[in-house]
Amino acid sequence: MNKKTPNPIDVFVGSRVRLRRLMVGMSQEALADRLGVTFQQVQKYEKGTNRISASRLQAISDVFRVPPSFFFQDDDSAQPAAGAGHETGDVSSFVSSKEGLDLNRAFLKIDDAGVRKSIIALATALSKAGANAAEAGDRAESAAELRI
Repeated sequence: MNKKTPNPIDVFVGSRVRLRRLMVGMSQEALADRLGVTFQQVQKYEKGTNRISASRLQAISDVFRVPPSFFFQDDDSAQPAAGAGHETGDVSSFVSSKEGLDLNRAFLKIDDAGVRKSIIALATALSKAGANAAEAGDRAESAAELRI
């Protein structure tokens, strides 16, 4: 028998529930207790294997003190730019990871705006250096192929 694949919207909403839960430092068990369900049910919500009803989504919104619309948007903007869907998904995946949450929490604790700008500049420079190194490697491979 074929297992039904989750609807991508249910998966996205579930990932936003997980993101918010991790952002506030709440366990699945604690959220389950607040909602009156089992932690396994919360796991299924977060994976998108079980669809979240409107009333349950409102209860989750109340627990996290966010509007229900929070669970349907990638960021504060209304619409992502054309072609940015893949990048937005990458950002969402990173931010919801342990490393992403740790990095964001640490960054938010930095009071000095100049230091924050310097960290962003450093990260940007490192990402460009990595991209340039990859391009140089690709050019070297192409040049070697041309010589053959």
